[in-house]
Amino acid sequence: MSDKPSSGELFGIPYNFERPSLGRLLSSYWQPGKGMFVEKPFGVGYTLNLANPRSWVVVAVALGLYWQGKQSAAADAASPDEEADGDDGPVEVIVDD
Repeated sequence: MSDKPSSGELFGIPYNFERPSLGRLLSSYWQPGKGMFVEKPFGVGYTLNLANPRSWVVVAVALGLYWQGKQSAAADAASPDEEADGDDGPVEVIVDD
């Protein structure tokens, strides 16, 4: 049997299935001088380079959206006396022939 490569590139997308070490994990997420996206230390694709300031903007926006979703869910749960779908209850319909 031939040995399959544990890292490489397929259709322009990098992959790496070697067992990650702590040093490789830390160095892959912090690469000064590189772009916003860098190869993942384990798996398929790219991840954010936390040494790039634009990555922190993406993280801040994601956290803001998450926080906003949590706040709206909490506000919906806090007001149980209001009807959720604007449903006013049963409606009687009379049809004349």
